[in-house]
Amino acid sequence: MEFRHLVKKQSGNKLLCRLKMDMMFEAYLAQESGHLEPDDIPHTREPVWILGKKYSAIHDIDSIRNDIRSRLWFSYRKGFVPIGDSGLTSDKGWGCMLRCGQMLIGQALLNLHLGRDWIWTPSTYDSKYHQILKMFEDNKSAPYSIHQIALMGASEGKQVGDWFGPNTVAQVLKKLAIYDEWSGLAVHVALDNLIVVNEVRRLCRVTARYVPARTWKALLLIVPLRLGINEINSVYIKGLKTCFMFPQSLGVIGGKPNHALYFIGCVGNDVIFLDPHTTQSIKDRKEHGHDKIDSSYHCQQASRLHILHMDPSVAVGFFCKTEADFDNLCKNIRDRIMIEKQPLFELTEERQDMWTEEAQEATTLTQNVSRVKPLDDSDEDFELLG
Repeated sequence: MEFRHLVKKQSGNKLLCRLKMDMMFEAYLAQESGHLEPDDIPHTREPVWILGKKYSAIHDIDSIRNDIRSRLWFSYRKGFVPIGDSGLTSDKGWGCMLRCGQMLIGQALLNLHLGRDWIWTPSTYDSKYHQILKMFEDNKSAPYSIHQIALMGASEGKQVGDWFGPNTVAQVLKKLAIYDEWSGLAVHVALDNLIVVNEVRRLCRVTARYVPARTWKALLLIVPLRLGINEINSVYIKGLKTCFMFPQSLGVIGGKPNHALYFIGCVGNDVIFLDPHTTQSIKDRKEHGHDKIDSSYHCQQASRLHILHMDPSVAVGFFCKTEADFDNLCKNIRDRIMIEKQPLFELTEERQDMWTEEAQEATTLTQNVSRVKPLDDSDEDFELLG
């Protein structure tokens, strides 16, 4: 008995000693950096994941912050042309989830046109980058503007000024992407916690007589999820964190109740997010210069939130530029998501209840819808896309 007690006491002392050493190490890092633990990234040995990239908080802090600053950040704006006949010239108080939707698809466009490794600086001047920004300007001629998203929301039962949920934003982005001919992005919204592989392949594979080989339309895959009733069920924590680790990760749109946020990564049990709840004025690029205007689309510092404090209603995003990317994503889902006792979502090759011919024809018609009226700068006779 005495011997066992001594061993137990020694083991306890070793654990206490190790904990003290870890605390001393963390304190040393804070002292060396000249400040206490920052709000954005903690000084920790745990890996930091930002949209599929793995970093060390100890060795890569500058790279982490450069990566975060390079993401497109869309926030509340004021002073834009009224949206339709609503009279609203600002989205403050109601447009946060719409802005998160912009950030999600904005990241997809960055990956498509500039690559995941692209880094922004205030002196950046890139024609593709500015073409992307132009698509999100706060006027109704821009395909992904607050105007287009709010007005397209009518097709999902939302009025201008209504608060959107993650699934509503996903459905609206799917419809608006049809009009983005430059990107040619295929948007698939996987409902019922299920990704049907062959539905995605049919959407993204392009075959034509004048195309020598089968080609692939870049894919934005959005999976809306409900991970609990009033709060996230802890069984989903590992799966949700795993999604940030996939190279195809576009992050997660969600937030706190009635407070939308764009989650771009995780560290430990904290999620890292960009917050759209800052109101900025509309500025003229010619008057203020492109560097100041561009800086308003990049957040200098992200924030953190414990994962269990997230609202359980979320939508997870993935980007697959090639079919090989999609194949790799499917493998990762099978190997790392579906092995969980309670998977975050599931994947199947084909639906069990095969589509009817009418349903297939309706889907084809939706995918091939043509533009009724070109986008313009006029505020008169605005036609809702769709």
